[in-house]
Amino acid sequence: MIFTVAIDGPAASGKGTIGRALAAEFGFAHLDTGLLYRAVGARVTAGEDATAAARALVPRDLENPALRTAEIAAAASRCAVIAEVRAALLDFQRRTARREGGAVLDGRDIGTVVVPEAEVKLYVTAAPEVRADRRYLELVAKDPAVTRQGVLEDVLARDARDMGRVEAPLAAAPDALHLDTSEMSVEAALAAATALVRDRLPG
Repeated sequence: MIFTVAIDGPAASGKGTIGRALAAEFGFAHLDTGLLYRAVGARVTAGEDATAAARALVPRDLENPALRTAEIAAAASRCAVIAEVRAALLDFQRRTARREGGAVLDGRDIGTVVVPEAEVKLYVTAAPEVRADRRYLELVAKDPAVTRQGVLEDVLARDARDMGRVEAPLAAAPDALHLDTSEMSVEAALAAATALVRDRLPG
């Protein structure tokens, strides 16, 4: 069975949590495409050229524990605006999306560019302040020097870069279901997403 769930949305909207849960619920493969860009960002931070890093990416690059840091997230966002980087990573994403057995991909251009033919498209969002609070709680546990204001400024800057880039800007596909998680519990968001996927499954 070929069945793709495409989940798009801005940083810290909850799309990764929903993606992982859907993959587990339905036995699908899961790819957090943001990790691809973070892996490129990590290589660039180490001194590599962005396009060369994207072309040389291997699966073990996605296992780097440093990929979740704020520094690498910022580098990933800068790399994501480079057309050659996006092209280098596109084939990998498409092969995963249309693999036998079903797949869930979350990112920023999955339903619009990577897999516009996806059987299910979700656009997961939340207010910038809510997303910044979520990210702050994630980061401050690792680095007490992190501030809420600094995280909010980073979230807004990433939104501007993601939505304003020329190549594959962050946007909801016309046929995507919008899920605003600002005031939703994790359980409610997962229930809504699960019901949508179950409704679209063949048979």
